[in-house]
Amino acid sequence: MKVRDLYIDAICYEEVSLAHYIHHLLQEGKASLEDDASHLDLNLADHEKVREMIENNVLGFHKVGVYSLKKNKREFVFIFAHYEQEAIELFVKTYHQTPLNCHPYSLNTQLLREHKLTTFWEMRKEHLVFPAIAGYFVK
Repeated sequence: MKVRDLYIDAICYEEVSLAHYIHHLLQEGKASLEDDASHLDLNLADHEKVREMIENNVLGFHKVGVYSLKKNKREFVFIFAHYEQEAIELFVKTYHQTPLNCHPYSLNTQLLREHKLTTFWEMRKEHLVFPAIAGYFVK
């Protein structure tokens, strides 16, 4: 795998730290997009500069997670949102009630949808605006 591929994956999968480290190493000339990713040495980076880049969100990440909000004893609603409070606000606005709880889920969670196995990562690609309702689950 080339550094280019690792960099693209880091951006696509919102690996904020890794993407910023690679970006920094590329800027400093300490890595090339054509290098083998197995030879990438993150210790060559100026960690303070990378920390500042992450804090300033130089690469423009707007992380979106998925949250499970419990509607009642048997019903759950999954919501894509930037943060937990945003998911709760959409739930209250949509269902006119406060959720019983709210828990983050991994975007890598696999689920059966329309007789096909998918992940929240794949489902998230269907939305352009967040927060958004991802789906429902009934026990």
